[in-house]
Amino acid sequence: MLFLVLYVLCSVPRPSSQQFPRACATAAVLRTKECCPVWEGDGSVCGALSGRGFCRDVAASELPHGPQYPHSGIDDRERWPLVFYNRTCQCAGNYMGYNCGECKFGYFGANCGERRESIRRNIFHLSGAERRKFISYINLAKNTVSPEYVIATGTYREMGNGSNPMFANVSLYDLFVWMHYYVSRDALLGGPGNVWQDIDFAHESAAFLPWHRVYLLYWEHEIRKLTGDFSFTIPYWDWRDAQECDVCTDDLLGGRHPLNPNLISPGSVFSAWKVICSQSEEYNRREVLCDGTAEGPLLRNPGNHDRNRVSRIPTSADVEFVLSLTDYETGPMDRGANMSFRNVLEGFASPETGLAVRGQSTMHNSLHIFMNGSMSSVQGSANDPVFLLHHVFIDSIFEQWLRRHQPPRSRYPTENAPIGHNDDYYMVPFIPLFRNGDYFLSTKALGYDYAYMMDPGLQYIEEMLNPYLDQARQIWQWLLGAGITGMLLAGIVAATVTLAYRRRRTGCVMVRALSFQS
Repeated sequence: MLFLVLYVLCSVPRPSSQQFPRACATAAVLRTKECCPVWEGDGSVCGALSGRGFCRDVAASELPHGPQYPHSGIDDRERWPLVFYNRTCQCAGNYMGYNCGECKFGYFGANCGERRESIRRNIFHLSGAERRKFISYINLAKNTVSPEYVIATGTYREMGNGSNPMFANVSLYDLFVWMHYYVSRDALLGGPGNVWQDIDFAHESAAFLPWHRVYLLYWEHEIRKLTGDFSFTIPYWDWRDAQECDVCTDDLLGGRHPLNPNLISPGSVFSAWKVICSQSEEYNRREVLCDGTAEGPLLRNPGNHDRNRVSRIPTSADVEFVLSLTDYETGPMDRGANMSFRNVLEGFASPETGLAVRGQSTMHNSLHIFMNGSMSSVQGSANDPVFLLHHVFIDSIFEQWLRRHQPPRSRYPTENAPIGHNDDYYMVPFIPLFRNGDYFLSTKALGYDYAYMMDPGLQYIEEMLNPYLDQARQIWQWLLGAGITGMLLAGIVAATVTLAYRRRRTGCVMVRALSFQS
């Protein structure tokens, strides 16, 4: 029955909301640079007739970025998205999306008027049914082509400035893998192997946490639309003080292959997964972009990594030290920053001293290295579903810091951060557009929370009681049937006993009557 449901789901086209909309991947649109598609709900551009939004010029930030990237006019991601589009839909109220056809995070309903808070929970506190559902959902995403979005397989220059579009289909899951590759890839300077490596629009500076926050929110958003399950949230893996990869089991994200420790166990659905965007050096040598072609199996060999680079998984004490830091960014606002909450949490500085370290990976980075496989390469790391659980927990630590210190938005850098990381910079490669600084705020404003950060009573309900209630919901029909059957059997037994008693009593009366006559 489960396979039938998955087949039906795979057969029904559903919208996705990332990267290049198909409606904006044509030569005509690329030449005009106007990505303002029609919203089917009212047949107007950006849903203008319904007051959802309007087609407007993109106002990209003019403030200077840091010296880490000295080039200009070389990379398509500079001043995103102006190389591709200079007009997009700007949505009003609670509306969102490339055509304003979606609801902002935390809002639901036909007119996006329903405010609802979702709860992200520890994967080990999910019921068995919830765990199986999570795995089936992400496997469904891996095997469902994104119906509304495509990925760029060439640069704007290679596309002849838009006259020769170069885009490709990709699965919904791999769309997000490609996005993580594209935002972190090296800049192609011209000629085989001629690249600039000190560039990353989502790592090594201030946007690391806001960018991944939006990435995860949209990932949840797309799974909800794909499955119709609007209560879905990504669970987290609380790896504090762990000695091994607790989630690397066949009933979760895949155990170790018995014959090849670098592969996933054949008992896991993830053993059949193929990775994309995992050969960054080859792309640089050929001066090409990742085109979404499958490149081999998912690799993972947790714990068999370079111990000199990562000595252990982060501890509770490490997390507490990170949370004690008061400055979000310091100094150069890159991997060399000292006493920076972002830099220590990302893993370029020590969680014991707060000072930047070279040749070692701590905190967030240490888990990537510890996995020792597909997840250990920045550009291809999202191929491994462990990536999701890991980054959700990183996001929760970010949220703890925000609640503890309550920094004003002014604490987020407005200029001189590495390219792509200033407050007003639009996140690469999102269409619709999101500014970094807009997501330097609590999850409460975005419609979600973490179970372990809730009040104890509510936490008990979410983490302990709800899994049992879910199991009860799963078997309620069986329980109802059993109850009705029990009632019927009890009624039959009662009727039988009553009838036998009456017969026996009638017999006794007759005996007594005969004795009187005699």
